[in-house]
Amino acid sequence: MSLAPYIHAMGRGPAKARSLSQAEARDAMVQILTGKVAPEAVGALLMLMRFRGETADEIAGFTISAKNTFSEWSKVSADVDWPSYAAGRSRGLPWFLLSALLVAQAGHRVLLHGWNSHQNSAADVREAVRSLAIPVTGRPDCAKTALDRGHIAYVPLEAISPQLLSLLRLRDVLGLRSCVNTVCRMINPSDASLAVQGVFHPSYRELQQDAARLLGQRHLLVLKGGGGEFERHPAKTVSMFGLRHCVPYQDAASPLLNEHRRLADHELDLRHLKSVWLGLCQDPWADAVVTGTAALALKALTPSMSVSQAEVAARDLWFNRSERIAA
Repeated sequence: MSLAPYIHAMGRGPAKARSLSQAEARDAMVQILTGKVAPEAVGALLMLMRFRGETADEIAGFTISAKNTFSEWSKVSADVDWPSYAAGRSRGLPWFLLSALLVAQAGHRVLLHGWNSHQNSAADVREAVRSLAIPVTGRPDCAKTALDRGHIAYVPLEAISPQLLSLLRLRDVLGLRSCVNTVCRMINPSDASLAVQGVFHPSYRELQQDAARLLGQRHLLVLKGGGGEFERHPAKTVSMFGLRHCVPYQDAASPLLNEHRRLADHELDLRHLKSVWLGLCQDPWADAVVTGTAALALKALTPSMSVSQAEVAARDLWFNRSERIAA
């Protein structure tokens, strides 16, 4: 068992080096997940892939092998897969969690999963999830029960795949992100028909769109969001890449506000997140982030709905949220 043939194929030099086929990527990930290959080889393969730029075939191959190790999560039966693996330092409060709550309150089963503890405390999604009383679970049966009761749950990556978490944490050793960040966004553990994904670098929108098509994902929406999360900037035109019934498409959503600021230029106290949700303070910017993000997810769930109709529906959910508020 060795990764040497794949490292050789990718590292032979500009004239002879090549990317891996999907079958080769699948085999490489199987070897990596066994934990029996040399850690130096794992690092070499991941960094070569980063240097060359990962391909859709490689991401799909890695993802297929990873998913084969946690197939029991498919029984959760979510409608929306909502990954959260942002690794950048540019994100502010995780407003997208409130968007996910709105989508859940519309009756759609939302499974959040991720790992963000390497970030500052304000951006730590798990702490925010707890403050909003979103159920946190590490078992498929418990996740299904949470979705049955409240249509939303959060699952930490280590509960789905400790091996993937170990690979993700190689960032601390290598100093750079790897394709594992993208793979984690693609795993869709519950096999939800819709996956919503954020990216930090715009080029990854098409990469994830192509990889999702290879994986047989039926519906997908990818956008460049705050810090790499699925989170809409309300003062910018948002370019959207996705799949409808497995067919690729591109679309755009117009700005909601005429204001120039970054998503991170905001209050970074998690108490503010909950206060806005509870209606204890008014924050028009946060309202626009939350409803704008929820609108895009709602439209992806109902392709016949226009963006403007989805925005109206999201604002209505936001206005009436006090009747179904988290404790």
